[in-house]
Amino acid sequence: MYIPAHFADQDIASLHQLITEHPFGVLVSHTAGGLDANHLPCHLDPARGALGTLHLHVARANPLWRELADGDSVLVVFSAGDAYVSPSWYPSKHEAHRQVPTWNYSVAHAHGRVTIHDDERYLRGVVARLTRTHEAGEAKPWKMSDAPADFTDTLLKAIVGIEIEITRLEGKRKLSQNKDVRDIEGAGRTLVERGHEEIGQAMLAEAARKQS
Repeated sequence: MYIPAHFADQDIASLHQLITEHPFGVLVSHTAGGLDANHLPCHLDPARGALGTLHLHVARANPLWRELADGDSVLVVFSAGDAYVSPSWYPSKHEAHRQVPTWNYSVAHAHGRVTIHDDERYLRGVVARLTRTHEAGEAKPWKMSDAPADFTDTLLKAIVGIEIEITRLEGKRKLSQNKDVRDIEGAGRTLVERGHEEIGQAMLAEAARKQS
């Protein structure tokens, strides 16, 4: 990924937060059939390994787990939103007319080594952690024990686990940091007003940091 210095996010804690808050990743692998991409929910264990470890699962019918071998390198891409930015939203455009359209976004790229887990214990752990995390906001969180044991056992046999030890973690937050504070604020406020809350608020936070 091309990362100009002013858009680079090298803070591991910040990148872990992005992954935790946006855990639906794109797993990119290079198999015998060429490049492949799978869209999968991931659970990050930030304390395991130097840069953290991702845990996920795929359907047993998905050929991915058979095409990967332990130790193979993969890339998982996580996105924290994106939005088009019009030059008209920059106050300076109306003075000097020296602005052009752009697209802002925040992403984390997790490079890592794969371990395949075709065992019930690992899979129960992955599913349980994903469930606890994403059911936490419900009034009555669903848990695995709510379903009949034989039903759960059957479904667990239909999936295979994938563990990814992160070996390189890089991030890019393109939030108009190369613009004047008033331009970042102008575009950020407009994005918030138009429903792009996440990117807009991130830009406003960047403007505040730049001004402090």
